[in-house]
Amino acid sequence: MARIELRHPKNEDGDWFVDTRCIDCGTCRDVAPHLFGAVAGQSVVRRQPDPASAAETTDAWLAAQACPTTSIGTLSRRRRPGRLSPFEIEPGSGVFDCGYCSEDSFGASAWFVRRPGADGNLLIDSPRFTAAVADPMAEMGGIAHILLTHRDDVADAARYAERFGARVWVHEDDRRAAPFATDVLRGTAETEIAPGLVALPVPGHTRGSVVYLLDDRYLFTGDSLAWSHERADLTAFRGACWYSWPVQADSLERLATSGRRFAWVLPGHGARTHGDPTELHDRLVGLVARMRRAA
Repeated sequence: MARIELRHPKNEDGDWFVDTRCIDCGTCRDVAPHLFGAVAGQSVVRRQPDPASAAETTDAWLAAQACPTTSIGTLSRRRRPGRLSPFEIEPGSGVFDCGYCSEDSFGASAWFVRRPGADGNLLIDSPRFTAAVADPMAEMGGIAHILLTHRDDVADAARYAERFGARVWVHEDDRRAAPFATDVLRGTAETEIAPGLVALPVPGHTRGSVVYLLDDRYLFTGDSLAWSHERADLTAFRGACWYSWPVQADSLERLATSGRRFAWVLPGHGARTHGDPTELHDRLVGLVARMRRAA
């Protein structure tokens, strides 16, 4: 629960606030950039939700439920609405933002995919383990595969794997972070995990980073690729590149030239985005060029 006595002084006046336990993971700013902003290394409420807007109120609650330090709340201690997370990103997609981010993964987003009649449901990276997430997953058929994008965002994956008897996929170069993994990816060649689901290794952010492409539409990118609200473009995180920036540029160029297309970018850190696949491809090519110039 957010702590009123620790309310950040830079919050806009009003009911909603962020407290100073914030770790600056940026998740609230990615979920609701119209409501939250950054001040001196922490998030604050930069604009109070319009009380007449149900959508803005929901966005504020989604950010609050995602916050890994439970630092977002209201002075009035209003009761949360019913279950909001996991939250389907577009109607009928079967792709859900899990919310309930883990401090162990520095607030990284995790994603759940319901695939009835396919090879089973998916969890990409891991939220913190809580019945508020695990029970809805069980109601939707459990988890068949846990897909880890890299070592940083493993969080409580082992607990989800144990509860649901899931297979766990990780690249061999990041396996130390997930010794419980059942399936190991190797090299840089793409691997078909199930019909319509491929793993594409993209070393750079970490040596064992992987992106997963579902149905040539949803690209789950971990910390290798994201949308930037500030740039209004695709971005990569040079300041948080733990293995090699030039290698990451090579990896993203390989993705751009693979012939694969996607309409969604769904990262662990950074903003998610939805757009025309050709435009997103062109933006990826442009990003690689910028990365090369900055190398």
